[in-house]
Amino acid sequence: MPAGEAFTSRQAQQLQHAVDAARDETGLHFSVYVGRSIGDVRVHAQKLHAALGDDAAVGVLVFVEPDARRVEIVTGETAQRRLSDRAAGLASLSMATSFAGGDLAGGIVNGLRMMSQAAVRPPILHIQENSNDPF
Repeated sequence: MPAGEAFTSRQAQQLQHAVDAARDETGLHFSVYVGRSIGDVRVHAQKLHAALGDDAAVGVLVFVEPDARRVEIVTGETAQRRLSDRAAGLASLSMATSFAGGDLAGGIVNGLRMMSQAAVRPPILHIQENSNDPF
């Protein structure tokens, strides 16, 4: 998550904590990039997502271009089964609303929280080893 000059040290820490928490809660690889795109924003975000390499399948890339007021969310094949386009779209809309109010870091943090809640790991069900015991 390159912070550059867009964030204070505290904001960068909050963003890193939100990325880590989203990863820990979901098992997905969340990445945030803030900056200018080279060419088309969606294509640029897809290239950044592909650069995740082995993590791309479970990757959720959030690309924010503040000057253009654009947010692109790219999900890998596995991540997309857990994070629907609708949930990602709602998070994107929420982020854009916060950005319009001047809260870049807070918007990203809230968007990450929304996505992690939508993609939380399903509960693990345990099978009893004793087949005679129905419970």
